[in-house]
Formats: sequence, structure tokens, C-alpha cells
Amino acid sequence: MQHALIALTVNGEPAEVAFAPYKTLLEVLREDLNLCGTKHGCELGECGACAVLLDNQPVLSCLVLGVECGGRRVTTVEGLAADGRLHPLQEAFADLGAAQCGYCTPGILVTAKALLDEHPRPTRDQIREALAGNLCRCTGYQQIFEAVEAAITGRVGAERARPDKSACGHASTQAHQRAACEASASGDSPEPGSVGVGPPAREKSAPRESKK
Repeated sequence: MQHALIALTVNGEPAEVAFAPYKTLLEVLREDLNLCGTKHGCELGECGACAVLLDNQPVLSCLVLGVECGGRRVTTVEGLAADGRLHPLQEAFADLGAAQCGYCTPGILVTAKALLDEHPRPTRDQIREALAGNLCRCTGYQQIFEAVEAAITGRVGAERARPDKSACGHASTQAHQRAACEASASGDSPEPGSVGVGPPAREKSAPRESKK
């Protein structure tokens, strides 16, 4: 099979890549460009784990063919840090416990970045709507919303400087959360609206009564 060859910009750097023409952008990023921060999830466009920015707009990379990306700009979670410093969103997620297992975090981070680029001071409802297509099984979303708000208001540095008055073990828990966020940014797995991706959030149905 003849390979496709495209030129594109990835995380601000020009790149050329050859790949089988049936590959999705997700597969090209992970398998051909070795950018493994973007995660395989459902591969049906329903979980948001594979979200990246395509020309500054969040897309589900599992639903975009690689051949469609010639001449375009792709930003993955690896491209959020600059000059050796994490993006304020990454700092906030690590410090405020919004990154637990870390698997969904890359998709949430790039989607949140797109939101803040378009709406620098979004409301909680706008944050919730933008992230409705990104599923998380660990946090219950509250920490995620709070971390986005903290990145906006610059509360992260103040939180980090505050003395630890909690019970023993808090420091190690916070360190684990930071490690999860940084591991997601690097592509490693952590150890044991108008902006947004995926379908809108579904309302929870009432539990069925069991038949006796």
C-alpha cells in the first residue's frame, strides 16, 4: 500500500510524516510522531480522551483522518508547556487534584485551553458546557471545574505557597496528583459549547426498580 505524505505543524514545529492513508490523526500522532500524550479511548468519538487542537479548535483525533491534516496546525498536550514550564492549566490540575489517574487529563487540558483562548474569563456554566464531551471516571468533575477557574484567576501559586495544615499524607497525595498530570503531559502512563468535543452531557436516568 502506498503511504500518504503530508507536511503540517505540530506543537509549533514543522513536520513531515508518511503513514498508511487509512490512519486516523490519533494513530499518526501516537504511532508515527511518537506523541503518546493523546490517548486511545473509545475510538468512537464519545469519551474525549483523544482530543487535540486542530487549527486551534478542539477535535476528536480518533474521528479525523491523518490525510485531512496536511498544511494544518495540530496542538497536543505535549505542546502546552513552554520554556520548561507547565501551562497554568497543567499547574492548576496538578495542584488542585483535578488529575487522578491522568488518562482523560490530556484531552481535558487541550479542550480547556481552547475555551480560555476564546473566552478568557468563562463562567462555570461555560466551563461545564465546553468539557461536556470529556469523560472522567475519577474526579466527579468538581476538581476539574475548580482547576480551570484557578488557572484563570491565578490562584495556583497562592495555593502552593500556603502552609500545609492538613493531616499527614496530604503532601504525598498532592505529589502523586502532580505526577499524574505531568505524566499525562509527557505521554507516559502514571503509576498505580462553541468550544468542546464529543456529544453533550447526558442526563442521568432514574434507577430502575428491581422486580421481586
